[in-house]
Amino acid sequence: MFNLNTTRTVGEITTYIRTLLDQDLILQDVWITGEVSNMKRHSSGHWYFTLKDAQSELKCVMWRSSAARQSVVPKDGDAIEAHGKITVYESRGEYQLYADLVRPVGMGDLYLQFERLKARLNAEGLFDSERKRGFPIFPLRIGIVTSPTAAAFQDVLNVLRRRFPLVEVVLSPAIVQGSEAPPTIVAALERLNIYGELDAILLCRGGGSIEDLWPFNDERVARAVADSRIPVITGVGHETDFTIVDFVSDLRAPTPSAAAEMLTPDIAEMKESLRRLDERLTGMAYDAVINRQNRLEALQKTLGYISPQNAIRTGRQRIDELNARMTARQRASIALLRERLIGKTAALQAANPEAILSRGYAIVTNRDDGQRIASQQDATPGARILIQLKDGQVKARIEDNQNYEQRRLL
Repeated sequence: MFNLNTTRTVGEITTYIRTLLDQDLILQDVWITGEVSNMKRHSSGHWYFTLKDAQSELKCVMWRSSAARQSVVPKDGDAIEAHGKITVYESRGEYQLYADLVRPVGMGDLYLQFERLKARLNAEGLFDSERKRGFPIFPLRIGIVTSPTAAAFQDVLNVLRRRFPLVEVVLSPAIVQGSEAPPTIVAALERLNIYGELDAILLCRGGGSIEDLWPFNDERVARAVADSRIPVITGVGHETDFTIVDFVSDLRAPTPSAAAEMLTPDIAEMKESLRRLDERLTGMAYDAVINRQNRLEALQKTLGYISPQNAIRTGRQRIDELNARMTARQRASIALLRERLIGKTAALQAANPEAILSRGYAIVTNRDDGQRIASQQDATPGARILIQLKDGQVKARIEDNQNYEQRRLL
């Protein structure tokens, strides 16, 4: 309890108010009706919106875990009933509704039926992802279950003709609104399964009120979709509309037109993709040819290097080079020998007695013993000598040799 004479902080007062609200049993389990405004679906998965009437506004929050379970996504202007608890957002000192369930106004009983059937079918495993089947990339035949006079049927046809005109459409007509609709939808699905040879079944109808879409919340229709041997895609209502068949089908689309787009490839995009692929393949082929040509040229050069003809040419060139080198060496050797011969010849000529005699010299020998008289000391007075000149010989006798006489006296 607060002491009335004590001053409190803003935080303390806010916490006290929150405690009071959290302890109020009515405010912890309350249904509130109002008009939705400022609806925001955050990237985190949380919902933030405001409920208002003519007198007041109430801020509301729905956490991601609760938002993921909702069958209806409210939008601005919708009149809804929201269930949850009132508490205080202490940081701002604002009270707000933490909602865990929303439903359209006036749909309380239908909504409860919807939730009970949804829970039961889910418990049976009809919503399991393991049951979901895929669709072919290029469907050739599609069965459509809808009213042939519905605008949704024409929208689907227009999308199919624009995106993939090759696809064949098989219509299995059905009533898609009112109490008579469920049996006709079941019969239409069964006819297509008997017909067979279909790549997919598109179950669709345009937007409308909850009552208009209620046949698609019928258990018979849901089980017929689950029992279909052919994959089923549903496009019922608008993006914010969820029906039981959306959970049972192999794939849900937000609208009938979106279902047609999800089922078929865009032929214009395919042509563009093929054009780009053709350019890429052409470029790759051109590059491959160029690479092979370069490789071939390289191999030809390599083969040229190792071919017998090239070996012969190389051998001949080597022989020519060796011949040239041998010839050059022979010429150099001959020139060197010639120079040496000239030198020797010159030396021999210089040492040739005849050459010496031709320069005015003479060779003197003793006629008696044939000894050469090379020095004055060898010239004995009275000796008979032979003087060899360049053009002949002269005989003579030594008359006198003073040096010889002096040497004897010594």
